[in-house]
Amino acid sequence: MILEGDKGAAVTFAKDAVKCGAVVIDNGADFRMCKDVPLIVPEVNAEAAKKHKGIIANPNCSTIQMVTALAPLHRKVGIKRIIASTYQAVSGAGRSALNQLWEETGYLLKHSNLENVLENPMLCRTTEQSAFNYQIAFNALAQIGSFKEFDYTTEEWKMVHETHKIFNTKKIKISATCIRVPVLNAHSESIYLETLKPISPADVKKLLSKAKGVVVIDEPSKAEYPMPAKVSGNDDVFVGRIRKDPFVKNGLWMWVVSDNLRKGAATNAVQIAEYLIGKR
Repeated sequence: MILEGDKGAAVTFAKDAVKCGAVVIDNGADFRMCKDVPLIVPEVNAEAAKKHKGIIANPNCSTIQMVTALAPLHRKVGIKRIIASTYQAVSGAGRSALNQLWEETGYLLKHSNLENVLENPMLCRTTEQSAFNYQIAFNALAQIGSFKEFDYTTEEWKMVHETHKIFNTKKIKISATCIRVPVLNAHSESIYLETLKPISPADVKKLLSKAKGVVVIDEPSKAEYPMPAKVSGNDDVFVGRIRKDPFVKNGLWMWVVSDNLRKGAATNAVQIAEYLIGKR
């Protein structure tokens, strides 16, 4: 049984489903950080799924694509630090968010012009039905979720805590800034990391090119790199802009893009189910 959403459905139905003999894969946030519930990305920690007690949790979309891209490096040379900046599509906030972006964009194009928008860009009024408190069209919102400790948002803390759990270590220093951008679908992440052992960008590309579920698109001379518009509808995690930090030893940058509704949610849950029944 695959349950989606983090608004109580899993809390309401999961335990009864388990009592009836089902294995529940929860696509919400209710069980992710429970000690006895495995948090699974099949390419990263599939074996941990076998330790389930009836419930398995699907990680947050932004976490899934990041750990899928970083796991091969974590296994090969170790990771000391991660700094992630996300550029998250509105589809991650649901159908109402998609509608808000579409309607606001259409309104501005129909009722205004470029000069007016440049002078007064916040022309759309949000309503009670709006998914965001502010206009999302031609804008970027530096908040996903509510603000918590150290003024980090819940989305940012998810990336920290979930990555620690999936990698089974709290030694990696992780910091994140999560931004909502006016893109319909597919999240992008700018990821900076420091590895414990040195590794060249060329070797990173070779390593990730062989990794399951990862596609490397990295040809600077041809201006080729992953983009949301190109990866939307795909199940893989796409990585590009792999390069060395010229000022920090063992420092690396990479650009990670993935369909947040596919690999970031539904596909990952299905892959967990396939693993459990021996199809992966």
